[in-house]
Amino acid sequence: MKLQLAIDLEDIDGAMNLIEKTKDSVDVFEYGTPLVINFGLEGLKKIRDRFPDITLLADAKIMDVASYEVSQAFKYGADITTILGVAEDQSIKDAIKTTHEMGKELLVDMIGVQDIAKRAQELDKMGADYIGTHTGYDLQALGKTPFEDLHTIKENVKETKTAVAGGIKVNTAEKIINEQPDLLIVGGGISTVDDPAKAAKEIKAMMK
Repeated sequence: MKLQLAIDLEDIDGAMNLIEKTKDSVDVFEYGTPLVINFGLEGLKKIRDRFPDITLLADAKIMDVASYEVSQAFKYGADITTILGVAEDQSIKDAIKTTHEMGKELLVDMIGVQDIAKRAQELDKMGADYIGTHTGYDLQALGKTPFEDLHTIKENVKETKTAVAGGIKVNTAEKIINEQPDLLIVGGGISTVDDPAKAAKEIKAMMK
């Protein structure tokens, strides 16, 4: 199991400062969708140049022109990028093909997918590297958690690794960890607390 830190509400300098504080505990650093929107892939490249050895995920949430867009994410320094599970099958297949040709990994984000079990089976057959259950911020505000969807995905995949995101914090991480996702994605539960390094270390210790 790996710990991923989603960095969303920072500028590039803030993101690099957060990486510096937490890099001893975090396995994957996510260049979040707000960063992609606000600073583009040039910001990702600045982080890659500063930290050549970390694992970087670009949360591009690709929907179309998939082969080109995944290749751009990797060109600018990502090791992993994301496509939406609600995208067309052909887009996802193109993204997987290009990703694997470049020796990288693709995470399919299930945000907005209605039939989780059926789509997980389809993505597993397509050869996605990760399927990620994602309780979006807007649904978290209504009290929804990613636990049930993660369980559904794990029951319906044979080869694909699983990832989970959505409001996970130090005091709520244990239940999700017990479900054994391959990738545990934490955002504000690390990045917005007073001591991010301590929070990352505590969650990482639970995973062991």
